[in-house]
Amino acid sequence: MQKDAEQSYPILFLGVGSLVALWISSTVISTLDSVPVVPKVLEVIGLSFTIWFTSRYLIFKVVGVATSLAFLPRVEEALQSSSPFPLVFCRYGLGFGSPTAISSTLCHLDEQLSLLALPGSRLRDHFGRSAFGISKRCAGALAIFAATHLGFFHSTLSGGNGVKFIAQASGGEAASTSYTWPEKQRPRICILGGGFGGLYTALRLESLVWADDKRPQVVLVDQSDRFVFKPMLYELLSGEVDAWEVAPLFTDLLKSTSIQFIKDRVKLLHPSDHLNQSTPDRGSTLGGTVHLESGVMIEYDCPLFCLSLADPTFPFYRAARLVLALGAESKLDVVPGSAEYALPFSTLADAHKVDERLKSLERNRFGKACSPISVAIVGCGYSGVELAATISERLKDKGIVQAINVEPTICPNAPPGNREVALRILQSRNVQLFLGYFVSCIKETSSSEDLTKVTASTEVGSGASTGGEKFILNLQPAQRGLGSQILEADLVLWTVGSKPLIPQLTSTDYYSGIPLNGKGQAETDETLRVRGHPRIFAIGDSSALRDSSGKILPATAQVAFQQADFTGWNLWAAINGRPLLPFRFQNLGEMMTLGMNDAAISPSFIDGLTLDGPLGHAARKIAYLIRMPTDEHRLKVGVSWLAKTAIDSIAMLQSSIAKAITGLS
Repeated sequence: MQKDAEQSYPILFLGVGSLVALWISSTVISTLDSVPVVPKVLEVIGLSFTIWFTSRYLIFKVVGVATSLAFLPRVEEALQSSSPFPLVFCRYGLGFGSPTAISSTLCHLDEQLSLLALPGSRLRDHFGRSAFGISKRCAGALAIFAATHLGFFHSTLSGGNGVKFIAQASGGEAASTSYTWPEKQRPRICILGGGFGGLYTALRLESLVWADDKRPQVVLVDQSDRFVFKPMLYELLSGEVDAWEVAPLFTDLLKSTSIQFIKDRVKLLHPSDHLNQSTPDRGSTLGGTVHLESGVMIEYDCPLFCLSLADPTFPFYRAARLVLALGAESKLDVVPGSAEYALPFSTLADAHKVDERLKSLERNRFGKACSPISVAIVGCGYSGVELAATISERLKDKGIVQAINVEPTICPNAPPGNREVALRILQSRNVQLFLGYFVSCIKETSSSEDLTKVTASTEVGSGASTGGEKFILNLQPAQRGLGSQILEADLVLWTVGSKPLIPQLTSTDYYSGIPLNGKGQAETDETLRVRGHPRIFAIGDSSALRDSSGKILPATAQVAFQQADFTGWNLWAAINGRPLLPFRFQNLGEMMTLGMNDAAISPSFIDGLTLDGPLGHAARKIAYLIRMPTDEHRLKVGVSWLAKTAIDSIAMLQSSIAKAITGLS
């Protein structure tokens, strides 16, 4: 630390030396002015002394600017090319190295160097912005060489000898606008994804007790402006809840917090925390950057001067964190025609599309003698069964629901009690189960080669269509003893498969890349940190954490709830220098909706108990009401549900009284 401090003020020493030399030479010359020849000799010596000091200062500047001018075209060319351009910055010079563990931090060096307040910063700004007008990434590269003393900058950056810093300039990127953090010295946490994992992690951080200088700055990024309580999307189709109740705005949820929200989509992720892992005591200031589609760049590294100018005992190297909670999207491109003709059901927009499609089908068939509405649901997991139960209750005798599953049963991973209740509910309604089948392709009716054969071979939809397109599903047996079938449907819903939304990384190096499993989930350790990246946490659908038996935890809301709680605590522990807790999933049971007054709940703490019917429905709504994000939103939703329940009860009472009066008369 003392050696770094001695190297950190070379220009100050040069300036003071020059002034001292001028003063000494002037004093000596004026004192010995009476001696012949001596004034001339002293004047020459003094001027030479002064010129030596000032020329040394100028040489640093001239060499730095000249190097920048010579190197700048190559930086511009690298930024515009598609191939990575490796640069290796050494203590006193520049050399080109092989593409090893490259970290793209040129984009934020300019801001961090300006924090040092070196005398060369004004010259850097002049050449980096005004004269050349280059991008921020090039300005950062230029700032390195315009700095007077390269050794100080690089030793502060990494704290070692030899090769100090490795960076990669990627091609094809436009100039980025850097997100401005409100505080320069407080820890920074960037959370990508505003689902159960991301939002609840941010709220958990807000609820913890912090010292004033350690309270983190939290930025939450999500592509939507609303948080979606996905387990209750089905109630939107039945009209049991309103959109604002299960999909509140982030601005409303976070208005009483210090959490900053950015509506944007993640484009690129540049992690840099794989560097300098061999020296955890010193730590690296490099956390990484997140690039958004709008051009905004978020740095989740701590300020450069924190390690050298602030208290060296403060663990700032632990303070910068990134949380991957991007969730997952439906995987539609599974069979031919699924992406073109099937609708997913995982977002608020998906729920609105399905609801509008059902309304259109209901309007087209209202008051007409025609075939019933046919809805095909691919997949009979929790989502498929809940959709089938909700839609069949909505359509009643006006429609038929066809549920297709490759397994010989529905909800194979559900508790037996939930599965039995769900099977009983589906069989009591207009739901046809095609178990042991998989969909081989989906076509429009008009594109079928033999429409007559298709309509003759299917019982559902054998009448003429009264408007709107119809779709043909080819089913192939997945079990022995079954034959292929062809179904016709007015609406196809796809609930099978999902893919995580972890952004594609620019670096192809093994050590800097995030380790992913076959499904695209990040491999994490037991503390929910990504393996090889101690500054990055991954939770929810983005995480591939395994339980004690070696199985990957399911991507459910319950798992995300608990992981968010642990992640918030581990972030607090990391910033405060405490040990991180290993995550242990506690299965509290499973719940599923089966209609407006039907549900099934199997709590794990009571073996064999399953609550169903109105009691299970009420218990499920109460459990989810408790899980709402904030107290204010919880209160609003609770009052709304109570009012709706009261209105429905009064309506039922009036209907019963009217029927009784009619019977008496």
